[in-house]
Amino acid sequence: MNPPHRLITIPPSHYCEKARWALNYLGVPYREEGHPPLLHRWAVKMASGGYTTPVLVTADMVLADSTDILQYLDTTYVEGWRPYPQDSQQRVEAEEMEELFDTRLGPHTRRIAYYHLLQHKDLFLESVLPGVGGGEKLVFRALMPAIRSLMRRAMRINPESTDRSLERVRTIFATVDELLGGGRTFLVGDNFSAADLTFAALAAPVLLPRQYGSPLPSLERVPAEMLAQIEEFRTTPAGMFALRIFRDHR
Repeated sequence: MNPPHRLITIPPSHYCEKARWALNYLGVPYREEGHPPLLHRWAVKMASGGYTTPVLVTADMVLADSTDILQYLDTTYVEGWRPYPQDSQQRVEAEEMEELFDTRLGPHTRRIAYYHLLQHKDLFLESVLPGVGGGEKLVFRALMPAIRSLMRRAMRINPESTDRSLERVRTIFATVDELLGGGRTFLVGDNFSAADLTFAALAAPVLLPRQYGSPLPSLERVPAEMLAQIEEFRTTPAGMFALRIFRDHR
């Protein structure tokens, strides 16, 4: 019998990891349907009418945003872990942090990672093709030169934009450093919440945690410039916090 939910993803996407992590943490049965970048668009368009992942297809609805998926889980699986605190003020704080990380962290960690990976064919393929069907793997390999060019253009990936993204990620990490300065175990309240999960998931491209839900390059194989940036972020309080959240809750 097929699981009741279908999760359409680009497997290495950190927004997809956010949704996948929440589903796994709650023990919700689902089937992941992975597609490579750009080739994902047909499946997503057919399911949701949009173009972005993740998309969660349930028996009753289609959810085409990682935050919408967490909110659905929060109201549907009320006997398990709740992504959002039940205290109203803490819930507002968690939702505000989630929005901050979604909009001001995720796009920039993605750009940084792809800037490096797109320069190295083998690492790029090893990152984007696990969990993808055989037919799409063949098509993606055949079209890879054009796909790499399209990805660079669509995400505005170049040395200047990547430098700006590095500074924006450093700013968000510094904000989280300050939040953790008072000895907090979690970003909001006393329990693991959507705020912690979202920060850790969206910071993952500049941390490469081993517990990530789709294979990522090992530290031994990434190019030297990328490794230096990863080591920089890993040694901050925010980076160590995200790695702990992966270790303890993923």
